[in-house]
Amino acid sequence: MTDTALAAAVAQADAARASGRIPAVKTFFDEATFTATHVVHDPVTKRAAVIDPVLDFDQPSGRTTTASAEAVAAYVRDQGLTVDWLIETHAHADHLSSAPYLQVELGGRTAIGGAIRTVQETFAKVFNEPASFARDGSQFGHLFADGETFAIGDLPAIALHVPGHTPACMAYLIGDALFVGDTLFMPDFGTARCDFPGGDARALYRSIRRLLALPGETRMFLCHDYKAEGRGEYVWETTVAAQRAGNIHVRDGVGEDEFVAMREARDKTLDMPRLILPSVQVNIRAGMFPEPEENGVSYLKLPLNLL
Repeated sequence: MTDTALAAAVAQADAARASGRIPAVKTFFDEATFTATHVVHDPVTKRAAVIDPVLDFDQPSGRTTTASAEAVAAYVRDQGLTVDWLIETHAHADHLSSAPYLQVELGGRTAIGGAIRTVQETFAKVFNEPASFARDGSQFGHLFADGETFAIGDLPAIALHVPGHTPACMAYLIGDALFVGDTLFMPDFGTARCDFPGGDARALYRSIRRLLALPGETRMFLCHDYKAEGRGEYVWETTVAAQRAGNIHVRDGVGEDEFVAMREARDKTLDMPRLILPSVQVNIRAGMFPEPEENGVSYLKLPLNLL
């Protein structure tokens, strides 16, 4: 994220709060993957975006279903919304995207950050993808650049590159609502891991500090909640001020070296996400399955003794 992009984001958040013209946000939480899918819309024009949609996946059987996506589609239709964007904050390692299904049902343009090309290059090697697998991001309808502006109806929006968890992580500020993907969790749970291919704890710290320079009142919507010990309910909304005051990993006063030492030590204790191998293969394809083989069936690979 450039300083110019940050300044524009700060101005946008301030203006949204002052005008009272703020987006409506409806969240659908998938407890099986601890994922929050957000539908954000302009209350006046009824234009909308869906952020980080989930495709249900039963790993033992290899079957996918669309109950989670159908709930999103039902809400969109009930509210009379028009979906312009189907946005990913990054190529998720914990759930498969349902963006292709929702695009058929609701329309909209799929989008992700431009650094998805780096992620595709990395994981094309992990999965030994054929030359036919495009590594240029062309599976997505649009690739956002850092600082790029767009709109949801009449609400201004800006895309912010926040690498660290993955090279391609993006946050999206829509009016006064900031969608941060996995970069940050609730203050009582901390921050994202950085031990996946291309992850970087120093980059994550700097990305977070840039986001926390936004106005304290900025609403922050998370992609996941794992319900920290002692908390009874899942929560996916907080504020910049709450993160600065109380995030257990990166609150004000925590320096970069201290954070990096903590994050790298903690990451060594974490198991791999349960669905990382199927999820990444699908999500680097914008939610599409690998090309069917001669029998008409798509297959996902399981690399042995590699990761």
